[in-house]
Amino acid sequence: MNWTKYNQIFSEILQNSNPIAPYDNPDYLDYTKMNQSRSKRWMKHGEIIPSILETVGKIEKAQHWILITEPWCGDAAHSVPFIHLISELNDNIQLEIQLRDSNSEIENYLTNGGKSIPILVIRDKNGKDLAIWGPRPAACQVIFNELKLAGAELAELKIGLQNWYNQDAGIGLQEELNELLKTIL
Repeated sequence: MNWTKYNQIFSEILQNSNPIAPYDNPDYLDYTKMNQSRSKRWMKHGEIIPSILETVGKIEKAQHWILITEPWCGDAAHSVPFIHLISELNDNIQLEIQLRDSNSEIENYLTNGGKSIPILVIRDKNGKDLAIWGPRPAACQVIFNELKLAGAELAELKIGLQNWYNQDAGIGLQEELNELLKTIL
């Protein structure tokens, strides 16, 4: 699916008076509401850094970007908008969004045996994987690991990650993607 369809799914979930699983769980519905708001904020106020503008401008061969995500995913709310914005910078990039829990390719891209998302897979025109990124920027992963090791409750974990994403403003993700893209130019 494309970016427009992905956003339609957000709206359909939130407008449905009898949502399907997992959105029939009030927690998942709340996550989705917050994530839609966060995603819209990054689409409106997120800034693309000059270095990635330069690198993406150098992509001369077709690339197929597969982004595996879900509307309920907090990490995705902060990463997916930037990945979309970056993909729009070059006509050689085709972005396809797959929902993790609906016939996605996630089984091929597990993180430590789990279905962590978002995952970005960059392929060439022949379908060969060139690079894989995800599920969160490395500096954010450090915060996540530290909080988990300290036995943080879920609420504390979410607050810690949210604070990191707000302070970082998409810079960490963009720097990582920039370095990744340079290796496959």
